[in-house]
Amino acid sequence: MADLMLFRQDADGRDVELRGSTVALEVDLQRRVEAGMESMLGIRFLASEYPTGPWHRGRIDTLGLDENNTPVVIEYKKGSDSGVMSQAVSYLSWLDSARHEFEALVKEKLSAETAESIDWRNPRMVCIAASFSHHDRVAVHRLHERIDLVRYRLFDGGLLSLLLIESTPGSPRTAPARRQQREREDAAGAGGGNWKLSAPATPSAAPACLQDLYAELDEALTAWGEVEVAPLRHYIAYRRMVNLASVIFRPKHEVILVYLRLDPDTVALEEGFSRNMRGIGHLGTGDLEVRISSAADLEKAGPLIRWAFEAA
Repeated sequence: MADLMLFRQDADGRDVELRGSTVALEVDLQRRVEAGMESMLGIRFLASEYPTGPWHRGRIDTLGLDENNTPVVIEYKKGSDSGVMSQAVSYLSWLDSARHEFEALVKEKLSAETAESIDWRNPRMVCIAASFSHHDRVAVHRLHERIDLVRYRLFDGGLLSLLLIESTPGSPRTAPARRQQREREDAAGAGGGNWKLSAPATPSAAPACLQDLYAELDEALTAWGEVEVAPLRHYIAYRRMVNLASVIFRPKHEVILVYLRLDPDTVALEEGFSRNMRGIGHLGTGDLEVRISSAADLEKAGPLIRWAFEAA
């Protein structure tokens, strides 16, 4: 089982383990995560204790929208959780039946533009608990829902740890008809400039001129531990708890753009290779843009890719 151990040096220079604990009240965990969930989980806050109506008969602890514009349901458990599967199915079922209601909430809390760009193909359930049973961890892989199991611990000094111990990709649904029409219009308006993913994230999903280069890039992006590779509408996300890298193809220029979750101010930028994208709108997520058009570029990007994953 994945576990996290923290140590602090005492006055004699010896490492002493910090013993983790759980919250006194479940709501304490909920309020803390909600206050910092965008930096912790890459999820924008929408609502707390949201009622699901007379049929589903529940209150969703937290509703959010992640960095890929995917709807997210978050549930918290003070101790262990024995009902994550039933809650996941129930609340994600509610999401399917309440799309207009959810879109209205996003429009109110974020913007009309954001509400129009919601990706309904694979909503997420994030369950944060002190522990999960072996049976829970096995059972989530039998569901067709996208579920993240996150273990939390509190430590002295106000430290909070979140550890992703299980993640299932789910089975993407078909986008709503209006969304499909908008995507067709966007693709036509792009004139071939924007590469749209229509297949799983394998080398063959890339345009022919970039397949070999992408195969090498994919290997580099998956070399530093277990990551989820999620093909989205216009980019491929490499994620753990949050997106660590986003990959976008530009076949006209025979270049791959990689957006890394790194602070550009900590990197020596190089014209034509790396760029600070903070405050500049772009597809994908990440503030550091790296342009890959050759094996030499990929080799140069290696330390940055490793840094992004080690800093996560």
